[in-house]
Amino acid sequence: MKLSIVIPARNEEHRLPPMLEAYAAYFQEKYGNEAELIVVPNFCEDRTAEVARAFMERFPNLKVLDDPGYVGKGGAVVLGAQAAEGDLIGFVDADGATPPEAFDELAEKISIDGCIIASRWLKESKVSPKQPLSRRVASRCFNLLVRILFGLKLADTQCGAKIFRREVLQQVMRNLGVTNWAFDVDMLFQTKRLGASIREIPTVWNDVAGSKLQVGRISIQMFVAMVRLRMFYSPLRFMIPFISRAIGMLFPYRKR
Repeated sequence: MKLSIVIPARNEEHRLPPMLEAYAAYFQEKYGNEAELIVVPNFCEDRTAEVARAFMERFPNLKVLDDPGYVGKGGAVVLGAQAAEGDLIGFVDADGATPPEAFDELAEKISIDGCIIASRWLKESKVSPKQPLSRRVASRCFNLLVRILFGLKLADTQCGAKIFRREVLQQVMRNLGVTNWAFDVDMLFQTKRLGASIREIPTVWNDVAGSKLQVGRISIQMFVAMVRLRMFYSPLRFMIPFISRAIGMLFPYRKR
């Protein structure tokens, strides 16, 4: 099988159906049995798994895994990747912000790269509607922090669409340290440490209503996650439990 697409989904009973309809129809028509979709419900409190399974009769290459309880987005991606059969394994957000044609472009352009990622911040990228100033500032500050702490010279580590070569992803997953907010950065950092190439291409990204994330709180949680991750790969690793406890008192952790 050529391509496996993992879709982590938490409480997405409303946004997942149109996304699955578009993706399943597109990839079944273009790839036939050479592509599969794998939905991984994650600690859902709604009908996400049920609405996903409703598509399985029409789309035989759709898998829906059992909900493992809370494992974070990263944990859901790892579980989906472990169930994948493709030579190329990618993941994409369940909200449908990345159209199937834009995701397919990653598969077409991966060439000899170990990993290829979609970017909303390259000159040719098309983002609709234009994001509020607060989100753009938060995104650029976060990107600067990632560049400083991890040396990842990428414009957008957080876009939900990424594809890896199977052999690269298997090595990356063995070395991951986190499955929460820092998951995307950890994956790319491990890819870099392996010496595999990472290519970033412009994408089409359409903001889809329904997100419950709060920019202010999420910005703090992501900043903390980056500092923890950097410490995890440093001699200061032993301090993480103490710092985490102190930070947790100031900013109580909420599951993603």
